[in-house]
Amino acid sequence: MLNFVFENPAKIIFGKDQLSRLAPEIKKHSDRVLLVYGGGSIKKTGLYQQVTAALKENAVTYVELSGVPANPRIETVRAGIKLCRENDIGLVLAVGGGSVVDCAKTIAAGYYYAGDPWDFFTYSARITNALPVGVVLTLAASGSEMNVNAVINNDQTQEKIGVGSRHLIPRFAILDPVNTFTVPPEQTAAGAADIMSHVFEQYFSANSGAYLLDRLCEAVLQTCIHYTPIAIKEPDNYEARANLMWAGTIALNGLLSTGKETDWAAHGIEHQLSAMYDMTHGLGLALLIPHWMEYVLNENTAGKLAEYARNVWSVKDDDDFTAARRGIQLTRDFFQAIGLTGTLKDQGVTAESLPLMAEKAAARPLGSFKKLDVQDVLNILQAAY
Repeated sequence: MLNFVFENPAKIIFGKDQLSRLAPEIKKHSDRVLLVYGGGSIKKTGLYQQVTAALKENAVTYVELSGVPANPRIETVRAGIKLCRENDIGLVLAVGGGSVVDCAKTIAAGYYYAGDPWDFFTYSARITNALPVGVVLTLAASGSEMNVNAVINNDQTQEKIGVGSRHLIPRFAILDPVNTFTVPPEQTAAGAADIMSHVFEQYFSANSGAYLLDRLCEAVLQTCIHYTPIAIKEPDNYEARANLMWAGTIALNGLLSTGKETDWAAHGIEHQLSAMYDMTHGLGLALLIPHWMEYVLNENTAGKLAEYARNVWSVKDDDDFTAARRGIQLTRDFFQAIGLTGTLKDQGVTAESLPLMAEKAAARPLGSFKKLDVQDVLNILQAAY
């Protein structure tokens, strides 16, 4: 294992009927809140009414920023920063999934920055402070409720870029699995693919000796494999939703990446699909990951891919290459079984756009399990096409 420092101060409030804890947590920081949410599903489910009632009953003033899309846009972030400054906001409250949380976190950081918040994503400015962020989570997927990351789209430049800072870690997050009961099957599946992909990016490492972390990774993967079909078939199955929700948080709260190098090549490639085609992130990953696995399979990586196949999928082959290929096929079969099917072409991607996406993905160093250049990325995109 490599040396590491692990620190995560986020407070997780997990379980049923925890919304009564919301206002007291907010008032530890402020009584003036920017309420950030998406396209209105929380109004249909009644969660919006519960949240706003809790704020009113506890004399918390709030201003709303609604309409945050999947793949959140920098324009929405700018609008949120403006609202915070105009209304003397002291905490940003995200009620939604990862896109809403990422938007809220970036607003919180931009509040203290005099320039344009996109500067954080071009790495021309560093995040040095942020308003406190709170979360009421409604989707098991991104893990943003307990991590340092935020990913934002810029339609003008056709880019989707992530940034990380300890200042972005939410102060608290309420995780009630009941709030995910109304997530439709396609979003449940895409969320599970996102969780699994986060684990893959940390599991497939060139470093050896991280036995504990590898077993934790395998447990999260098996949790997704076991419970995703159940959650799709029985959307109000609390056990399934609870396990998926906690798996999503654990997958990307920093724990699984301790003591090892991580990869993130598949995410770097998929971000180009989300940037150019507004593709659902988890779907894009599900279409790419098996092809990435096949492409990076070689003498150096076969052992790890075979370990994955044997420990996660119970593959029995003694030959590493045979086992690895079987594990890759089972991964593809699983994604297809939960409804994540098709090709990039099926999703409206044009062949002419593949070279540009490859160039953008490989503009910075990409991959560590197997380092990828522009041609490698193009080959993977073409295989998925």
